[in-house]
Amino acid sequence: MYIKDVGSMTMGTIDLSTIAAAYPDLAALAAAYPDLTVDEQQLLADIRRRKHELLLEINLLKEEIAEVSAEIDGMDTEEGAKQKNLAMAKKKFNMDPKKGIEFLIHHNLVKETPEEVAQFLYKEEGLNKTAIGDYLGEKNDFNESVLKAFVELHDFTDLILVQALRQFLWSFRLPGEAQKIDRMMETFAQRYCQLNPDIFTNPDTCYVLSFAIIMLNTSLHNPSVKDKPTVEQFISMNRGINDGENVPRELLVSLFESIKTEPFKIPEDDGNDLMHTFFNPDKEGWLCKQGGRYKSWKRRWFILNDN
Repeated sequence: MYIKDVGSMTMGTIDLSTIAAAYPDLAALAAAYPDLTVDEQQLLADIRRRKHELLLEINLLKEEIAEVSAEIDGMDTEEGAKQKNLAMAKKKFNMDPKKGIEFLIHHNLVKETPEEVAQFLYKEEGLNKTAIGDYLGEKNDFNESVLKAFVELHDFTDLILVQALRQFLWSFRLPGEAQKIDRMMETFAQRYCQLNPDIFTNPDTCYVLSFAIIMLNTSLHNPSVKDKPTVEQFISMNRGINDGENVPRELLVSLFESIKTEPFKIPEDDGNDLMHTFFNPDKEGWLCKQGGRYKSWKRRWFILNDN
């Protein structure tokens, strides 16, 4: 085997003229080592070829190490410091959401606006979804604005309600306080109705039906529930919730079939919240509660868990 005209060719930092030596003329080897047999001459040629292949691999590894070293050195640059602070902010957020957001704002990683904080919670990888839910559920003006901006990042257009719920409940884990859950689900219902204005007469219908879907998911897929509801029972349970009118039958049937075919998937975290309770309650049912800014009585779905 021969390699010709390699005097000016290089690969990495190794001159290919040296590689040519890895493929010597067997006749030249025979002249240089007349005492060797043909098989020994071939073995010697193979050894030389392998030697130069190893030298090339070693050189490529050195170049890769040099690149990694350069990246490590780059961590001391402004961009490197930014990445370090971002990683630290995520750790702080997962331990204490409020302190994590304060750290982000203090180090100019996000602006102190609901929209930028919501973008961080919605798009950034490595965030604890329980921590996201806790932060979004906090009752103060800024957090409520972040919640609204966060929900607005979801596009529920032309999705049936159960599909929208799947998308929404996958982006965080429901927090461990009923009032937080109430605010979050009301914001979801407002967003869904905004994008799908012809389905329900008002967001409260969407809110009530959302919890009916959660209840249905529990009844159909919790092994401890022996008597599984039928589609007719589901329709009957939701009569008159649309501002005194019935929700279209075909919509309720499609919701029922979707949940029956595929249960909700819960994001995996530490499980220290009410998400598990929602899908595995000890008792559940409708009650009327007084609350909200206008202190009006509303029909709400309640769950109980001996925990």
